[in-house]
Amino acid sequence: MSGAERTNRSRRNPRRRPAVGNPDKPLMRTVRETSAGGLVVDGWGGPPERLCAALIGRTDRRGRLLWSLPKGHIEQGETAEQTAMREVEEETGIQGTVLAPLGSIDYWFVTEGRRVHKTVHHYLLRFLGGELSDEDIEVTEVAWVPLTELHKRLAYADERKLAELASQMIAEMPRPEMHRPEIPRVQHPKEPDAG
Repeated sequence: MSGAERTNRSRRNPRRRPAVGNPDKPLMRTVRETSAGGLVVDGWGGPPERLCAALIGRTDRRGRLLWSLPKGHIEQGETAEQTAMREVEEETGIQGTVLAPLGSIDYWFVTEGRRVHKTVHHYLLRFLGGELSDEDIEVTEVAWVPLTELHKRLAYADERKLAELASQMIAEMPRPEMHRPEIPRVQHPKEPDAG
């Protein structure tokens, strides 16, 4: 057999190498999780430098406070948009309404003996009401942060990219009026005197 024939044969029948590692150790199960959340913005109708976003801070295992966007698991029967609004309210105490999708982030991590592939759908939300609160047990702090400072405050690069995209989207959106026009009052005719 020539060298070329041996090369072609080995390409067709590659040898399988044994798996590296402990053969007695069970393989980790892979789980897929889907969450949703978003960037809630307040200050619409005012000057752009007054726009702020609600962030949550969580303390990691090293005791560092890491700031991120509110988010959580999609419950059965919920849309990603509904989850984003619910999770924002649960984790921050404020209500928001979805304006537009921002994009999705996916990543892998290991917990409790399983590998998790997580996808998080993010939305741009407009603040509707409520007051910031850190009553959620998973949240250490909450804060309104100017949009211009999000790149310094957000702990994760993927979320910083979403915040940058949100700022671009907001700059392109039509601005609501700063003051609502006066509504003329309707004069009611006086009732005739009964006496």
